[in-house]
Amino acid sequence: MERQTEESFQAPEGVFRGPVGLESFVDLGVAPRFTGRLSSRGIERPMAIQGQVIPLLLAGRNLLFRSATGTGKTFAYLIPLFQRILDSPPEDRNTPPPAGPVMCVCAPTYELCSQIKGEADFLLEGSPLKAGLLIGSANISRQIEGLKKTRPGVIIGNPGRLLQLARMGKLKLNRIRFLVLDEGDRLTADELFDETRELTGLIAPGRLSVSCSATIPAKSRARLLPLMGEDVEVVERDDHEILRERIGHWAFFSEGRRKIWTLRSFLAAAHPEKALVFTGRGGQVGNIVSQLQYHHVKATGLYGDMDKKKRKQALDDFRADRARVLVTSDLAARGLDIPGVSHVIALDVPGEPNGYIHRAGRTGRAGMRGIMVTIGDEVEMQNLAALEKKLKIVVYPKVLWEGRVCAPE
Repeated sequence: MERQTEESFQAPEGVFRGPVGLESFVDLGVAPRFTGRLSSRGIERPMAIQGQVIPLLLAGRNLLFRSATGTGKTFAYLIPLFQRILDSPPEDRNTPPPAGPVMCVCAPTYELCSQIKGEADFLLEGSPLKAGLLIGSANISRQIEGLKKTRPGVIIGNPGRLLQLARMGKLKLNRIRFLVLDEGDRLTADELFDETRELTGLIAPGRLSVSCSATIPAKSRARLLPLMGEDVEVVERDDHEILRERIGHWAFFSEGRRKIWTLRSFLAAAHPEKALVFTGRGGQVGNIVSQLQYHHVKATGLYGDMDKKKRKQALDDFRADRARVLVTSDLAARGLDIPGVSHVIALDVPGEPNGYIHRAGRTGRAGMRGIMVTIGDEVEMQNLAALEKKLKIVVYPKVLWEGRVCAPE
């Protein structure tokens, strides 16, 4: 990394007021029922990816789209698909459907599924269309009872639990007309691809298929497109300006054995409002949390094999500011949308740009500004310099001096 003079980039102090969309939601064809719901949350103008995606889905196009984290991908597909369902002829409308759901949203993690369910409930408030959450960490008997009782027109879940319920004959997939694969690159990763492929094979051809992610590597694209049917349109936004303009990138040199000390010192110096700490070694999450807590840092952790109650408690504590630091692995944090994350801190360097993009994308969301901090040793700093060139960002070296974050002399 070259030593440069940092521009006047500050931690989050307000909403980014630059242009975020070119048209109104009404201009995109969004119905009043949804523009009203969006207005109640203070959302008046579409994000750029929403301006591209919503008209295509309203027109019935199969679509694979890529856009940076925090750019509104969930609403980009939920709004037009819900509108198509609610505007369908009365005999096809969810009132509720007697023979199974008409829309399936599949996502790789429990937290992402829960977040999508929350946004679906928000958009569908007051409508006859209901959403059901089907995730592997929940009681399956209660889920089966919920399917019988509420008859959701929309199901949201991870591929393993959706498949399990379908194999048991408790989940009817024959009426699915809309299939969404959220975080499609994760769903087609080696550990989930077989389940994703089997699930899509149970849904009749002719449905409208959508997939999205912040990154879509060539391998993921090659696996996704055959699952999505014919004539799939691909929309990819170059949202690296978010990395360059809304997120400041800092680097601290630290030998491996001193990284947690450097992390503690940085937290004490920077006083982040809400910090998300990444480690590539999931088994170290508990150790890092314990050491932070020992030094009176309000921290909690999130890792892949945590049980549902503990995962929910950790996220609730972080969202409610009972903990200002959340330590997590990349897999456990995938798809998380937590408002107000001012700093992302990485204790290692990903091997490729997509890993850095997904980490950095946890801050600088929805027009806010944020800081991406990397704490690494000599080899990791060399790897970070390579990522800096590939992503065309500027990473500023920093040091800790007398309790402050400073530029090196």
